[in-house]
Amino acid sequence: MEQRSLSIVGLTGVVSILGLAVLGGYGLLTGILLEPSAALVAPTVATLVVTVVVVGALIGLGAGSKRWRQNPYW
Repeated sequence: MEQRSLSIVGLTGVVSILGLAVLGGYGLLTGILLEPSAALVAPTVATLVVTVVVVGALIGLGAGSKRWRQNPYW
């Protein structure tokens, strides 16, 4: 692939992730924060905590991998 097409693909990926983050933030804001319901706050907080822990664990496992560090790409 030429350099220009790689930058377009990267930009598309970043825009897609930002769009999903904005939609998720909007859903959180309108569904939980503006109209709090005691029945929904605890499960929402628990889901966010579990998500952060799982993503952090995956990042830690990937960063600590010897195979990742030995890859000539990096």
